[in-house]
Amino acid sequence: MRPFLPALGIAALVALPAAPPAVAAPAADGDAPSAFTIQDPRIKESSGLAASRLHPGIYWTHNDSGDAANVFAVDSRTGRTVATVRLGGIDARDVEAISIGPDGNIYVGDTGDNLDGTWPEVWIYRFPEPKTLRDATVTPTRFTVRYEDGPRDAESLMVHPTTGRVCIASKKRSGKGALYEAPEKLSASGVNTFRRVADINVWATDGAFSPDGTRLVVRGYFEARVYRWMDGRPKEIGRPTVPLQRQGESVTFTPDGRTLMYGTEGANSRVTPVELDDDLLPDSTGKPGDSGKGGDAADEKASTTGDDHDRTLAIGAGTVVVAALLVLVLRKLLRRPTG
Repeated sequence: MRPFLPALGIAALVALPAAPPAVAAPAADGDAPSAFTIQDPRIKESSGLAASRLHPGIYWTHNDSGDAANVFAVDSRTGRTVATVRLGGIDARDVEAISIGPDGNIYVGDTGDNLDGTWPEVWIYRFPEPKTLRDATVTPTRFTVRYEDGPRDAESLMVHPTTGRVCIASKKRSGKGALYEAPEKLSASGVNTFRRVADINVWATDGAFSPDGTRLVVRGYFEARVYRWMDGRPKEIGRPTVPLQRQGESVTFTPDGRTLMYGTEGANSRVTPVELDDDLLPDSTGKPGDSGKGGDAADEKASTTGDDHDRTLAIGAGTVVVAALLVLVLRKLLRRPTG
């Protein structure tokens, strides 16, 4: 995907220190998941993230545009790649998202459009999640996708864990982004027209359903929103904390639904956990006082997390400006003659 900031912002992001190539210690049973650093030097633009359904502690990811059609299984306990799956027969254009469906298949979204909505068609690739983690080449099923209201850029692909319905969130450029719904069943032989079903007021870089399907999270560079999923439609209920990252790209739920894992682009990129609480937790977690219907508690939570969201945006913007100024000052000093 294209860098999201102008040149000044890009300089600032480059100036931010890279996460150290440390590995995460295994979490004890019942403990919150640990952050981890992706060690594989081939993974320089991790753009999507999905927690494995078959292999505890494994997260699937992939590079952005410019890479071959490869999907990597990363062990969160070490940060190391334990399997690389090559999608045979695929000439990837701009792979942006990954999700796992209730059918046990991995869905990969070749849905990015760096020309701001020019490609008349994009694609989704589907293949079974490997039962054994080893390097392999698979031939995925390929689905052609169009949007009912014309081409657009999209970096978020979500498969509902109960119904198997595929959704895509377009990236906000001007006005609002939107959530698009696939036909009930994807067709590999024809065109799948995705229908606009809701506004998503986020410059969306990724999204994910909770494991029980009752929550949807959509993230941007400095913000995220959680929606209650009711009758196949989202209702915003709050804004969870988002860690400050160089170029925040990906998000997924942990298998228990209690934590969001946030990823970023860049070499040695860090995946950071943020625990959810109150109404942002999925229904299956059995949190106290949640009837699954929202109400005043949800409104209060949305207001509180909205304040956190504003603070995160302010910190992010401030960091970008300060870092950019430091870069410019240092460059000017280095250019001065020594004698």
